[in-house]
Amino acid sequence: MRAVIQRVQSGKVTIEGQDVGAIQQGLVVLLGIEDADGPADVEWLAAKIAALRIFSDGEGKMNHSVMEIDGEILVVSQFTLHASTKKGTRPSFIKAARPEHAIPLYESFLKTMESTLNKPIQSGQFGADMQVSLINDGPVTLWIDTQNKS
Repeated sequence: MRAVIQRVQSGKVTIEGQDVGAIQQGLVVLLGIEDADGPADVEWLAAKIAALRIFSDGEGKMNHSVMEIDGEILVVSQFTLHASTKKGTRPSFIKAARPEHAIPLYESFLKTMESTLNKPIQSGQFGADMQVSLINDGPVTLWIDTQNKS
């Protein structure tokens, strides 16, 4: 699994003019799933994201997690995180998981994040044409790949 994590003041996902998920202070997580991913990746990534100390403390240092600030999380599926641009100018998505593999892992990730944070998680809709808007705070943007944990 690949995740681009953005610390935000707010974020939302719109599909066909309807807001389907929105948060205030917290994290927007763009999530890409590949064929090599499984349940262990879901557990590891959810725990890692929940514990990331990327929110400022009273001294302005990144010392608090999204859990510690009681922040919110918006998860958006994004298969293009697995694009390969090594050849030519048209990206290849050969490593991105097919929906029959990716959807159960995506749904499991949402449930695991909700369980870890003990609060509802907002999300987009898997496979939909979504418009994502956010106000990046910092900006703080991180990239994590479960296939490269070390």
